[in-house]
Amino acid sequence: MKLQGVKVVDLSTFLPGPYMTLAMADHGAEVIKIEQPGEGDPGRHIGLSDGEHTVFFRNINRGKRSLAVDLKSDAGRERVLALVDAADVFVESFRPGVMKRLGLDASTLRARNPRLVYCSISAFGQDSARPAHDLAVEAMSGTLSMGLGNDGQPAMPGIPWSDVLSGLHALSGVLMALYRRETTGQGDTIDVSMLDSMVGASLNILGPTFVHDRQPNPLHERTTGGSAFYRVYRTLDGKHVALAGQEPKFVTVLLSALDRPDLSPLVLQGPGEHQAPVMAFLEAEFSKRTRDDWDRWLAELDVCYGPVRTLPEVIADPGLVARGTVLRDAQGRPHIGSPIRFADEPARLNLHPPSLGEYAAS
Repeated sequence: MKLQGVKVVDLSTFLPGPYMTLAMADHGAEVIKIEQPGEGDPGRHIGLSDGEHTVFFRNINRGKRSLAVDLKSDAGRERVLALVDAADVFVESFRPGVMKRLGLDASTLRARNPRLVYCSISAFGQDSARPAHDLAVEAMSGTLSMGLGNDGQPAMPGIPWSDVLSGLHALSGVLMALYRRETTGQGDTIDVSMLDSMVGASLNILGPTFVHDRQPNPLHERTTGGSAFYRVYRTLDGKHVALAGQEPKFVTVLLSALDRPDLSPLVLQGPGEHQAPVMAFLEAEFSKRTRDDWDRWLAELDVCYGPVRTLPEVIADPGLVARGTVLRDAQGRPHIGSPIRFADEPARLNLHPPSLGEYAAS
């Protein structure tokens, strides 16, 4: 596998860091997960369980090795330092300053192992020790203000985007550093901020802010509610269909099939209030058939759309099962496969989530 031979010492908890090291473990890296004795990673206690572990924990910690270490003890720190001396990557997600107090900061560890890639993930970067989880970061990034519910208030996100994005940015940074190390022989120190990650993901919605120094109006913008062809519609059975393509060919094909090609010019003018008649027409049309009826009918057209599915429907999707995106272990429990697919040296998933301290006993 691509990362075979790479050794990772992972002190991160919850989601961002474990999400990153999951990808590394799936592709062959040896990930040693350092946990506090007794309770371990808080993810071990979040949500429902379908066996020894919570689904939350096993989903993002499979294939890793757990070592229970008291980082405040001399013996515990020495155990971690010994691992670091032979490691390629070190990951932590404590508040800035904690690693320094523990004697496990980047300067200390890289002095011992100059080839080490040291990655810190925090809410606001290493300049701020302010605590925050995903929702607070999304609020402070401005992105929460762009997703409005039916009551006009910021809608709760369905996925903790700043957690996931910071994990992906951390993965990218670590892989870049490992690649560069092949030339320089030196590791690097990486500072990933959840807030930076969210702001960095906002590039496509910043036009009104950059040009006019104003807050975009979500209900008038291209991808947040101002386009009839980038919008969710309720169907006869109370379910929904999302139109998700504003290119002229998609607009023309659908409106012609619905015998209203005269509405196309309103859509092709771009997003805004002038599209209200098109939205009203499509709302009325979608209310006449069930979601699955629309799915079958739209599938015959060259239209960019998607039925809004529930998570159980997604897990049962034959296409996702065939691709290995959804798979099951020997006990029949579902798992999500790696979304990174190589033609050569693909991921080989170890679906075993480690028991707390299991590595010490091995």
